[in-house]
Amino acid sequence: MREMKRQFVFVCLMAASCLAPAQQLPRLALLTPEATLPSAAYYPVPAYKPVMPAKPCATFVEPFDIDDYSGPMNKVVAKVSQRVDSATVQMPHRHSAVPCTMDTHDKFNMFVKNTADPLNFAGAAWTAAWAQLDRDDRAYQQGMSGYGKRYSAAVTDNVAGEFFGTFLYPSIFHQDPRYYRMGQGQGTPNQRLAHALAHRFVSQNDSGKRIFNYSEWATTISMKALSNVYHPGNPRGFGATASRVGFSVSNDVAWDVLREFWPEVAHKFRLPFRTHEPVSVKSPAPLPARDPIRQATPGYPAQADQPVLEAAR
Repeated sequence: MREMKRQFVFVCLMAASCLAPAQQLPRLALLTPEATLPSAAYYPVPAYKPVMPAKPCATFVEPFDIDDYSGPMNKVVAKVSQRVDSATVQMPHRHSAVPCTMDTHDKFNMFVKNTADPLNFAGAAWTAAWAQLDRDDRAYQQGMSGYGKRYSAAVTDNVAGEFFGTFLYPSIFHQDPRYYRMGQGQGTPNQRLAHALAHRFVSQNDSGKRIFNYSEWATTISMKALSNVYHPGNPRGFGATASRVGFSVSNDVAWDVLREFWPEVAHKFRLPFRTHEPVSVKSPAPLPARDPIRQATPGYPAQADQPVLEAAR
């Protein structure tokens, strides 16, 4: 019995040895290290997009210089000229850099700068003197005491207007508080006048799109409502407040018209105005280096990062 088992095992071994040459062996020459790795489908890599440098933008440059004017009261004239153009930027031409956008920090800095301007206090003194002559806010009475109260109210009006119109509401509605001047090269006088008249109704948001000027109307309404607190002579009621709002908006429209045509006015009277405004350009953001995660990912072309690295250098 044992002999028969041995013969059976021997026959099986002989049959297996005969069939072995018929099996196809793997082609070891085609087995490279890359081929042994799992397919890229197991490690999805997002499409490579080269990082483009940010488009430069033009920062605001003061177009006035005291050295350009040598006439009488040159310091006062230069200060007035700077005040007219303090929140005005030139609309970009077709191939020129767009003005840099303002964030909340920039708007707050503009509010502080405009509030601390000495012309604000000089204007408040004039407003208080005129109110004294007209006997506005009779509860303040006359004399130096009454003038001091009227002067404090005028300063408060200026601070509130700058706070609401330059910082608070432009930050809430994400609008640009500056006026964009068309200038001679971008429109006829009638077109420029229409542009100035429309600014208090249509403004730009922080991304450059034209939208309704919510900041102007919210600012004016808030100022007039607040002024009722410290102006005892203001007539109360909706009609009286609406009338003051309309009068304030009309003054703002006239101010925009002056800012639009201020270069011509300044040149006409030989005020310190530069003919060619220098352009200050913000440098683009630095380009990132090669991504180490992508660099270690199998199948990612390392040479795709080369143009980006060369541009960064």
